[in-house]
This record gives sequence, C-alpha cells and structure tokens, in this order.
Amino acid sequence: MKEQLEKQIIDATITLFNEKGLKFTMDDIAGSLAISKKTIYTVFKDKESLCMAMVDTCFDAVKEKEQWVMKQDLPTIEKLRRVMAALPEAYMEVDFRLLYELKDKYPKIYSKVAQRLESGWELTIALIEQGMAEGVIRQISIPVFKTMMEATLEQFFQRDILIQSGLSYQKALDEVVMIMIHGIEEGK
Repeated sequence: MKEQLEKQIIDATITLFNEKGLKFTMDDIAGSLAISKKTIYTVFKDKESLCMAMVDTCFDAVKEKEQWVMKQDLPTIEKLRRVMAALPEAYMEVDFRLLYELKDKYPKIYSKVAQRLESGWELTIALIEQGMAEGVIRQISIPVFKTMMEATLEQFFQRDILIQSGLSYQKALDEVVMIMIHGIEEGK
C-alpha cells in the first residue's frame, strides 16, 4: 500500500513538475491526488526528499529502458544510439528543460542529478567497446567520449539553453547522440 501511494505521489509530482517546474507545492500534489498533505508527509518528509525520489524514479526508468534496448536484435551502432537516447515513453512529455532551475534553488537535488548522470555508463561503454571490436566504431578514448556526453547533458540541466532554443530535452538528446555517433562511426 505504501509503495503504491509513493508511486502515485511521485507520478503526480512528475506531472506537476512538467506543468509548473519546481514551483509546485505539496498542496498542489495533495489536491491533484485528492489526499491530505499529511498523507504525503507520511511517505516523504519534505519537498526535497520527494524530488530526490522523483530523480531516482526517472533515472531508474531510463536504466530499465536501456536494459530493454540491450535485449533487442539490433546492430551495435543502433543499440548504442538507442541506449544513449533512452527515455521511457512515460517520460517523453516531461519537460526536463526545467531542471536548470535546480542548481541555484535545490543544490542537493542538482547534485543528485549530476551524480546519476556521471554513473551507470556500463552499457554504453560495453557497446562502444563491442563496436570497436567489430570495426564499426573507430578506436576512441572512452573516457573522453564519456566526459563529452556528461558535460553536454549537464549543460542542459545547468542553463536554460534548451528553453531559449525551443528544443525539447528528447530532441536535443537525439541530436547530441546523432552527432556523437556519427563522430565515432567508422568511415564517417
């Protein structure tokens, strides 16, 4: 029961985040779920802990999508492209562009996002190594590749660059992946 309530609260938070950015309140969440704020506080001690759980939920869903991609019968380059651009269907409409607000207003949550961006690269690295072994990816420095990808994603969350350019997070991510893949693909 508590796990189901936690999921409902996180889902409502994601919806409200998409509508209001970080300006949503616990009252907004309670109202959208037709429950009391007190009920929310039995699951999450405050807005920051709720946002931390939301970050983990979103990143965990991305990792699940990556695992699903790995099970598909696809060429290595296509798997790499899909793993690097993995965003579950449930989060396609989330306006991740609003995360740039985190750095100044919620530094602990921003730190959590940055930590999650910097970890969990095992599948991507394995696919790059596999592609190099197959000869479909030229020999590259994986630490440099990883640093470039991390830095790009971090810039999306540090600044309002996506909002100013009118790009969704998914569109920008797809563009970055396309540039990165074609920059490492053999014969390009």
